[in-house]
Amino acid sequence: MFGQVDLFIDYLAVERNSSPNTRLGYARDLSQFYAFLKSEPRCLGPGGEVDIERIDEPAVSGFIYALFRSNKKITIARKLSSIRSFFRFLVKKGLAKANPAECVSAPRVERFLPTVLTVEEAKSLIEAPGSALEGQDESPSILRDLAILEVLYSSGIRVSELTGLDAGSVDIEAGTIRVLGKGNKERIAYLGGHAKDSLRLYMDKERPYGGGPLFIGGKVGRGGNGGLKAGNKQRRLTPRTVQRLVKKYTATSGINKTPTPHSLRHTFATHLLDAGVDLRSIQELLGHSKLSTTQRYTKVGVKAMMEAYDAAHPRARSKKQGGSF
Repeated sequence: MFGQVDLFIDYLAVERNSSPNTRLGYARDLSQFYAFLKSEPRCLGPGGEVDIERIDEPAVSGFIYALFRSNKKITIARKLSSIRSFFRFLVKKGLAKANPAECVSAPRVERFLPTVLTVEEAKSLIEAPGSALEGQDESPSILRDLAILEVLYSSGIRVSELTGLDAGSVDIEAGTIRVLGKGNKERIAYLGGHAKDSLRLYMDKERPYGGGPLFIGGKVGRGGNGGLKAGNKQRRLTPRTVQRLVKKYTATSGINKTPTPHSLRHTFATHLLDAGVDLRSIQELLGHSKLSTTQRYTKVGVKAMMEAYDAAHPRARSKKQGGSF
């Protein structure tokens, strides 16, 4: 089976142009499925290896049932989707006669509203590193953390896109960054004034040599004239590290919520929507291929919705308030 999985992963890379993270996710899901099938005698061939043609619907259902012991419904649904996609590929290429996962029911996934910060909460979180600088010398890691939070909220990019940025991707004067999104699609994201200032300070002091990853993981150190020494190995910051720093500054900011880096993306979209930016423009800024995805990423406050309704609908106001008809 592993040979077919390798073909599928190559197909995702070459024909579907899927990102490395997407391919890694499929590979992990299918590897777990393979490990389960190894314990199912009816799915094994004469040599004890998993035989694609022996994998049936009960085998897939048994795997899904076993997942309920220690996985969330959304995780189970994703793994089932991976198996379905894998077998669709095999059927399409003539490597399997049928898709045993096609009729297996996926668990009903609960839809949760994302954590969205108010303008005041977002300001408190993003300015938390700056508060830590007061009364001390400018810390390299704090300058980096401040720039990270400002860029996430200002541009609305994904955390994986942020950690994938190179120093050469940034044009501070123009206020733009070149982002490589899902499916290796490149787009331009925008930086506000505060984000530009924070990035300029960080890059001037910590990244004067340019080149390589924009945000460095591990200990941020300075060379003799500030920034990393030329030629030093530059380790790219990981999404997990960004998650930890958001958690850290949430605690110091006093926010009574549990935002993640992705929450700043939701917050970015919601604040733009509340300010009157149309959904199509937000779709472009977020890098979504479908408008329906953008609609799930936005959360409009009741007050903003009512204000928009009152302003737009001809009979929203009474005659005393000057309704049009």
